[in-house]
Amino acid sequence: MGKEMHPTPMLDQLEDGPWPSFITGIKRLAKKNDMMVDLLGQLEHSYETRKGYWKGGTVGVIGYGGGVIPRFSEIASAFPESKEFHTIRIQPPAGMHYDSAVMRKLCDVWDEFGSGLIAFHGQSGDIMFQGITSDNVQPAFDVINEMGFDMGGAGPAVRTGMSCVGSARCEQSCCDEQEILRSLVNNFLDDMHRPALPYKMKFKVSGCPNDCMNAIERADFAVIGTWRDDIKVDQDAIKAFIADKGRDYVANNVISRCPTNAIALNEDDTVTIENRNCVRCMHCINVMTKGLSVGDDTGITILIGGKRTLKIGDLMGTVVVPFMKVDTEEGIEKVVELAEEVIDFFAENALEHERTGEMIERIGLVNFLEGVGVDVDPNMVAEPRQSSYFRGDGWDEAAKEWYANKAERAS
Repeated sequence: MGKEMHPTPMLDQLEDGPWPSFITGIKRLAKKNDMMVDLLGQLEHSYETRKGYWKGGTVGVIGYGGGVIPRFSEIASAFPESKEFHTIRIQPPAGMHYDSAVMRKLCDVWDEFGSGLIAFHGQSGDIMFQGITSDNVQPAFDVINEMGFDMGGAGPAVRTGMSCVGSARCEQSCCDEQEILRSLVNNFLDDMHRPALPYKMKFKVSGCPNDCMNAIERADFAVIGTWRDDIKVDQDAIKAFIADKGRDYVANNVISRCPTNAIALNEDDTVTIENRNCVRCMHCINVMTKGLSVGDDTGITILIGGKRTLKIGDLMGTVVVPFMKVDTEEGIEKVVELAEEVIDFFAENALEHERTGEMIERIGLVNFLEGVGVDVDPNMVAEPRQSSYFRGDGWDEAAKEWYANKAERAS
């Protein structure tokens, strides 16, 4: 310990300004871990040359085919202490529930076996224990496993699922997110630990349309809590809100921002909601939480095919199940059964390194629905009713004007 720090003039610039910097955290760890000293040196070198120097390999633990991300340095001779900088992915509790004693124990384990650098959490939801040598991977996992934690997914496999804190704390929750996620994870644990798919498959569960897990645009199988009856309205609470904020505030920050003009402000400071036009964007509920709340007939919507950029760019999930009740064990079993159909169809029909959404784009939604045994429904939509980039509520008038001008030019 106590290796001299490398000069890092470019990295030092990342500590300027008012925002916290990851460089500051790494430097703090470097005071007691030489691996982090050479990591900073290699990172500075990468910034100078504009090139990455990590390569993959094979590192794992007994009984698992995935879960460890191997990173070997191509410039180990210059930075020997960070020549191996592997990452162990560990599944978090559903809803990210920890107590401080568990978090302190996890930190102690990584201080003992690894670099001390931990990310709560990665994009797939895992606890990311970053920076460990090949020899320490197995003993570190053994201790973490004894604490009750299991390895997360990696490679062409079912990845670690995520759920929001949902019904444990949030009044907007429309389903038991943790129960749904645990049922999916427990059912597909073997597919998570032993990669055998064309590419990755992600589950994410959000308890309401706010979608705090970013499931719609990040998950191959997105579960979103919703309701199918009317928004509950407390007119007295609405009046109190308006008395506090003013009619102009409500008009400008709630009424005018409804994407389908489904909510109206009345002269007596009450609101009227045309629920048949509500698209569950949650904005009015988020602003006037005491006055408006989700309905009583709650359930879930399931969307398939969301992902970030890969072969054909970003995709949002396509609605496959517009509404499903999941307040019973049978309801949750139906979610798991559909997930099994989706994964089996994906395994048999997707190309290598192709996500579910890209497969659907290639073969067509109708073929996919037939393959997973789901009937076509008019509520299956691939796009929202209104684009966030332009307003479409004046299209009819604009179209009439365009055709009138076209006829006038022709004459």
